[in-house]
Amino acid sequence: MAEWKLKSSWRSIKNEIKHKWSGLTDEDLFYEEGKETELVQRLETKTGKSREYIVDYLNHLSFLSGLKLKP
Repeated sequence: MAEWKLKSSWRSIKNEIKHKWSGLTDEDLFYEEGKETELVQRLETKTGKSREYIVDYLNHLSFLSGLKLKP
């Protein structure tokens, strides 16, 4: 399983995500420690983007580190 670490404020990260995908709701962007996979799955479903794209974008926002995707 992937290892995830929150590196900055979720509120500011959530705002950046909403800026990119304005149709997302607070419910879509609900984050709970230990349930990161569900967050990525929701974003994948709602945006139509691949898991890899979502994770790369989140990494770009510098809030995930040490994430290792399974091929």
